[in-house]
Amino acid sequence: MDKMFYESALHARGLNYVCGVDEVGRGPLAGPVVCAAVIMPQGDIIEGVDDSKKLTAKKREKLAELIKQKAVAWAICRVEPQVIDRINILQATRLCMKNAVESLDIRPDFVLTDGNMTLDISIPQRSIIKGDANCYCIGAASIIAKVERDALMAEYAAVYPGYGFEKNAGYGTAAHIAAIKQLGLTPIHRRSFTKKWQ
Repeated sequence: MDKMFYESALHARGLNYVCGVDEVGRGPLAGPVVCAAVIMPQGDIIEGVDDSKKLTAKKREKLAELIKQKAVAWAICRVEPQVIDRINILQATRLCMKNAVESLDIRPDFVLTDGNMTLDISIPQRSIIKGDANCYCIGAASIIAKVERDALMAEYAAVYPGYGFEKNAGYGTAAHIAAIKQLGLTPIHRRSFTKKWQ
């Protein structure tokens, strides 16, 4: 499928500022959920933009820099574990995506989100299943969100050693769960996810 299919159809309708939105970090046991919103320029395609999970860390970092340089507008937001515990991960993700869209310097004409998320925004929107792999601007958002979150979790690894955050990014690997049982919880662990390690 043409990764520009959705944007091209919207551009043809005169909607110039098409925004892609994606999240990273819904599943981890620790750390925030991070969301990015990106409006990419028409007709200037960056080769290699894809679902961030399909790319190596080195490739993601290189693409993230290019995306930020070329984007008409971009924004990254995060929602912390304490909020995730209070309102649940689904609502935290919706809030994070909404905040990312509303943090853009330019108001989008249309918003494309990954998955099946409906955002509480007044801008026309559409959600696309596997949008990070099938839609250019959502793929771009997935890359800058992933690079941002991975860097943040590497910083947390220095603050909270022993959990392997620089390797697992907070996901529930066997080594991470073993560390929780041995060392206890840190302030960045999600208390509402306790069933995953008990």
